[in-house]
Amino acid sequence: MDKIKILIGVLIGTGVFLSLETYILKKSSTQTKSSLKEAMFYEKLSQNRVRCLLCFRKCIIPDGKRGFCRNRENRKGVLYTLVYGKPSAVHIDPIEKEPQFHFLPGSKILCIGTAGCNFRCRHCHNWHLSQKSIEEMSVIYDLPPEKIVEIALEKGIPTISFTYNEPTSFYEYVYHTAKLAKKKGLKVIWHSNGALNEAPLRELLKYTDAVTIDLKGFSKKAYENSSAELEPVLRTLKIIKEAGVWLEIVNLIIPTINDSEQEIRKMCEWIKENLGTKVPLHFTRFFPAYKLNKLPPTPIQTLEKAYKIAKEVGLEYVMIGNVPGHKYNSTYCPKCGKRLIYRIHFTVLANHIKNGRCKFCGEKIPGRWE
Repeated sequence: MDKIKILIGVLIGTGVFLSLETYILKKSSTQTKSSLKEAMFYEKLSQNRVRCLLCFRKCIIPDGKRGFCRNRENRKGVLYTLVYGKPSAVHIDPIEKEPQFHFLPGSKILCIGTAGCNFRCRHCHNWHLSQKSIEEMSVIYDLPPEKIVEIALEKGIPTISFTYNEPTSFYEYVYHTAKLAKKKGLKVIWHSNGALNEAPLRELLKYTDAVTIDLKGFSKKAYENSSAELEPVLRTLKIIKEAGVWLEIVNLIIPTINDSEQEIRKMCEWIKENLGTKVPLHFTRFFPAYKLNKLPPTPIQTLEKAYKIAKEVGLEYVMIGNVPGHKYNSTYCPKCGKRLIYRIHFTVLANHIKNGRCKFCGEKIPGRWE
């Protein structure tokens, strides 16, 4: 296999460039049978068909065809993942970009993404990855799980993150990398739309430290915008909470799609009832992207109203994102009201959480702090 060594400048949150060495694959090498990996969680059917059991769609895939995510192909009755060890995005980011605000604040994460997704979000800002197949990628890297872990260890990065596109669509790559990373003392997080089926979700959570779930809204309309369904995501949120894995929720508020006060209140009440009051909730500002490029950015007043609703419902940790410098980009103590983690966008300027508690009043602050 031809390898061309390249140097990638990776911009991290402090504005410092860090060089990573990796390998770029020729496109002609990406689909050879010897490089394929048999998929997990599927069943064989008659006439060489298979049923994928990874996400809520449960695609029935005829011989020679692919599932909805574009990444799983049936070859003579065997389902293969086409993107195993073949990411198209490899970067070092601040963990706040995930966003994870109560997990090792101020630390760096090694981020991995591939082609493909099991949603069709019309607003996706990573559409150049998520809404493409591997053949459409301009760059494909040869990075098996061992290499990902090696890079993280060499660079002193404590956490590997699977993000940018939907980790469900490259599940096997995530799973094997996560298992190896945990053996080596690294932490594992992933950012997901939350539409996994229960069995693969529970298996992956065994090797996961934290999850960020995009909750697209709390209505049929909100999920129609993504060609998806709400109920599988709610089930996932409950399972993550039950498993004791650190969870944060992101709600991108899109004008006319999911911005009604009634819907926001209903969502916050569900979170309180099913997940408790201490799960961090991020209300994030929408900017025109992909197929929703005619809508205006979310008014800041809408985000502030959503924040107010969440606090009225009783949620204790509510943040506003994509508004650099906004007061509620920071974390506040729910007891004394003091600012605990001072952030501007993805940069942590001060952290007043000591041994998992507010240094001002001693209130225990949920999260993973070391």
